[in-house]
Amino acid sequence: MKSVMRLRNALSYTFGLLVLLFASASHAAPLIPNAPDLDATSYILVDFNTGAILAEKNSAMQAEPASITKLMTVYVAFQELRNGTLKLDDKVTVSKKAWRTEGSRMFIEVGKQVKVEDLMQGIIVQSGNDASIALAEHIAGTEETFAQLMNQHAQTLGMTQTNFLNATGLPDDGHLTTAADIATLASAIIREFPEYYNWYSQLEFTYAGIRQFNRNKLLRRDRSVDGLKTGHTESAGYCLAASAKRDNMRLVSVVLGTDSDNARSSATQALLNYGFRFFETHELFTQKQVIESPRIWGGAKQTLAVGTGDALSATIPRGQSKSLTVTTLYNEQLQAPIEAGTAIGEVQVTLQDKLVSRVPLLALETVPEGTLFQRLKDKVLLMFEGGDE
Repeated sequence: MKSVMRLRNALSYTFGLLVLLFASASHAAPLIPNAPDLDATSYILVDFNTGAILAEKNSAMQAEPASITKLMTVYVAFQELRNGTLKLDDKVTVSKKAWRTEGSRMFIEVGKQVKVEDLMQGIIVQSGNDASIALAEHIAGTEETFAQLMNQHAQTLGMTQTNFLNATGLPDDGHLTTAADIATLASAIIREFPEYYNWYSQLEFTYAGIRQFNRNKLLRRDRSVDGLKTGHTESAGYCLAASAKRDNMRLVSVVLGTDSDNARSSATQALLNYGFRFFETHELFTQKQVIESPRIWGGAKQTLAVGTGDALSATIPRGQSKSLTVTTLYNEQLQAPIEAGTAIGEVQVTLQDKLVSRVPLLALETVPEGTLFQRLKDKVLLMFEGGDE
C-alpha cells in the first residue's frame, strides 16, 4: 500500500510539474529574430498606427530621394486642394521648362492646358517630371518658390533632416532627406488624405493615348501593398517608399539606395513580411473611450470620465496582448471646474515591465463647479477621508 501511495504521489508531483512547465512556456515571450540585414544605403519599417520602428538601418542619414521627392510635391497639392486654392479641374498651361524636363515623363505638350487631376495622376503613377514642374509652377509661380513651400511643409511635419530644391527629385546638390523623414511624409499622406490615397495603388494611367504602368512592382505581387512611390537616379540608386495593410495593421517602409529595381522590391517585401510576421498592432482604447471615472471634488457631479482622447494602440510581439498592463497616473487630486480636453495625468502601457507607450490622460467631459452645498460637503469629506472615497 505504501509503495502504491508513493507512486501516486510521484505521479501527482510529476503531473503538477509538467503543468507548471507548460503554463510557463505558454506565457513565455515569443522568439523574435533580428530584422533582415538588407543591401541598401538606408531603410526603415514603421507601424503606421503607433509610430513604432520595427527595423532600421541608417534611417537618420541624409541621402538623395530621387523621385520619392514627388510624395511632397503631391502632398503640397493635396493641401492646396483642401484649402480651396486649387481644384482638380483647374487647367494648367504647360511651360517650356516643364515640357523640356528630362527623365520620366507624362508627355504633356508645351502651351497645352492639362487638368490638375491629370497632372497629379501623371506624377503618382507615371512619375512624370514634366507634370511635377507644371504643377509646381501653377501653384507657386516657379519651381524654386514651390521648393520653399515643400520645405515649409516638411518642417511642419517634423522632417528636420530634409531639404528640397526641386519638385522632381532630379539630382541637385543639397537636395536631401532621410528614410525616417520620408516615412513621416508617407504616413501623413495616408492619414490626412484618405480620399486621394487610392491613386497610389493605380496600376496604370493613360494620357494623350500613351499608356504607362506604375513602377511599384509590389502592387502586382502583394495584394496588401497599396502605395506609394518609387525613385531612381544613378546617384541615388533604386528607392521605394511603400505601405501595406493586413487585417488591422498597416506598415510603412522606406528603402533607399539599392542597386536594381528588383532589389528595392525584394528588400521592401522582406521588411513588410518581417513586420507582419512577428508583430501586431493591438488597439487598447477607441477614440474618446472612457477608461475610468475617478472621483472629482467640488463639482456639479461626483465623477469625471477620463481617457486618451484619440484611439490608443500598441505595437507588440504577436500573441502577447494579454500581457499588456495599463496604468493611469494623475497629476494631482481632481478639483472642479475641469474642462473637457484638459490633461490631468498620463496613461502608461507596459509589456512585461517594459514601457511601450505613454500618452496624456485627458478629461473627456466638462465638470463645472458645484453648488455651495456640494462644495462644502466635499470639503468636509476631504477633511475626514483624506481625499479618498
